[in-house]
Amino acid sequence: MENMKSVPKATLQRYPIYLKALRQLKGLGIERVMSSELSDYVGIKSTTIRRDLSFLGTLGKQGFGYEVDVLIDIFNEKLGIDFDEKIILVGAGNLGRALMNYNRWNYVVGEIVCAFDIDPAKCTNQYSIPVYPLDEMEQRLPEGCRIAIVTASKDIQKTVNRLSKMGIKGIVDFTHEHIIVPKGVILKPVDVVSTIQELVFETNSMTK
Repeated sequence: MENMKSVPKATLQRYPIYLKALRQLKGLGIERVMSSELSDYVGIKSTTIRRDLSFLGTLGKQGFGYEVDVLIDIFNEKLGIDFDEKIILVGAGNLGRALMNYNRWNYVVGEIVCAFDIDPAKCTNQYSIPVYPLDEMEQRLPEGCRIAIVTASKDIQKTVNRLSKMGIKGIVDFTHEHIIVPKGVILKPVDVVSTIQELVFETNSMTK
């Protein structure tokens, strides 16, 4: 993220929100958007939006707004974001199926293109996303795939080791297991329970 080091963390965290909205607007055929219109769309003050976008350069004109395609291209260039990531899912249980049914990351990063599971009963094409046997993971890995979501319940470390050897560079982990990844692989744990605990603590603190 060259030239982006001076951007405040809060601004960086809002960029994906803008990106998702811009991709949706483009899908609706909208070519230009005012900051006030984008504000209504994302629920963020227009002054904040204009300040956040100013870090990307002089993009809009007063009374003219922002060109949607131009903003998307600049985000892609400045932040190095790939909107067409092919994501795989390992584990087609209840949580895995929920993620497959949701699968709306295409407005920001890409989409889940296939899943894998150790249970033959879950390996089916009844979903919009095909589910393959875990043994076929190496053969079925989509070309250019770098990201995996892991929701499996068994042999987690073994699965992560396989993913690393296959060239996966980023893993989103829903398993709550202690996982070790080699250098060059990024692991992002998602711990819903801890998040709820933090929320309860903060809520209790507010009432005291």
